[in-house]
Amino acid sequence: MLRVVLFVLAGVALYFVIVAGILRFYPDDPAQMNWQIRETFNAKYIQQLQPEQGVLQQQVTDRLGGPDITRAYRKNSVVHQLLYYRTHRAIADGITTEDECTALLFIDRKLVAIGHEAIEWYEQQRPGSN
Repeated sequence: MLRVVLFVLAGVALYFVIVAGILRFYPDDPAQMNWQIRETFNAKYIQQLQPEQGVLQQQVTDRLGGPDITRAYRKNSVVHQLLYYRTHRAIADGITTEDECTALLFIDRKLVAIGHEAIEWYEQQRPGSN
């Protein structure tokens, strides 16, 4: 009986070592995902983001890759960037549009707003929008 328990424990330990190795050496890579999985991956990651946590633009692009759509301007030497990541499909036409994405607003490379709030803030602060 002791021998069976030891084999079971050894098997469980080996399983965890293998899983840890896979997670460590084969992280999720959005560039290798098909579009359906990537949309879900993007949506789940963005849902966890909170601007008040000091999230940097580099952290987001390291995790999600390059954005699908980008808008930017410089105002008083401060860079405002609106990055759009596709999170859902509206029309299966092969073209990614802003309405199929979630917007992330970065000011001086720091996340300040997400979603519709990001778009509104970006548009209100944009030069010539007053």
